[in-house]
Amino acid sequence: MAAQYYKDPSQPATLPFSAAVAAGDLVFVSGQVAKGDDGNIIPGDIEAHTRQTLRNVERALALAGCTLRDVVKVTVWLQDAGDFARFNRVYAEFFPGDKPARSTTQAKLVVDSRIEIEAIAQKR
Repeated sequence: MAAQYYKDPSQPATLPFSAAVAAGDLVFVSGQVAKGDDGNIIPGDIEAHTRQTLRNVERALALAGCTLRDVVKVTVWLQDAGDFARFNRVYAEFFPGDKPARSTTQAKLVVDSRIEIEAIAQKR
């Protein structure tokens, strides 16, 4: 089965990546940041940025027919490790049941978001 590539229609066509790629029953979501519908990073703290970023992950998953319940692995990059506890509280709102495997690290992000998240889901 060939991979299926999903472009987010709200993203500029010039971005050189797919929002999600399905390969077999796995869906790989590209790193998402706290961009609003206008394409700009939203104002706010780590909690606002986490919520927006996870909504963007949800949108990318939906392109491939998945939801957050299908996520099996998450990778998170925080701009500031001091945001970890506040990030975790918001993250738990989006994953109230079974929790996916997760890696979290601090990193200097390329855009002015306080967080970046990528995910792997399994289609059910």
